[in-house]
Amino acid sequence: MSTPAIRTRRWSRVEYERLIEKGIFLPDERLELLAGELVVREPQGTPDAVGIGLAAEALRRAFGPGWDVRVRLPVALDDQSEPEPDVTVVPGGPRDYLAAHPSRPALVVEVAEASLAFDREQKGSLYACAGVADYWIVNLVEGVLEVHRQPVPSPSAPVGWSYSTIQSLGLTAVVSPLAAPSAWIPVAALLP
Repeated sequence: MSTPAIRTRRWSRVEYERLIEKGIFLPDERLELLAGELVVREPQGTPDAVGIGLAAEALRRAFGPGWDVRVRLPVALDDQSEPEPDVTVVPGGPRDYLAAHPSRPALVVEVAEASLAFDREQKGSLYACAGVADYWIVNLVEGVLEVHRQPVPSPSAPVGWSYSTIQSLGLTAVVSPLAAPSAWIPVAALLP
């Protein structure tokens, strides 16, 4: 006797936002909508918290006025995804996003320890699919900054896209965001 396939239901970003507005989720529930699935976010440890703070501070200095550096706030990537990256850089200021979450980030940064494999594979594929040209992972496990660039179709990736260029930069390296090419950030400034 065969077991029937388990049916699941994908959620749209609009449905997810309605559930939030109606107070369906508890205030301290840490959820993200990723490719139509509700995903529980990993707890934040001390090194993660420090890495997020360091990245946000360095990016505010690098980008300057005219850019909003957002910490753990939603990004409306597509109809099926509303992740809350650790740090996101978007054009404009906070009031520019009163009507809707930003949808075209210039840079997304995840600070990863326990979530490293998930951030590389799942989130990397999601961000590449959405056309995020510059995706960084502050890799706390190996003490490096991973710079993911050039999104390309990739049938074997979780959502069909990946990055064709991935650089691993150590403590003595510097990095320049694509959207702020004249700014040079020491990798050491991003790592706890």
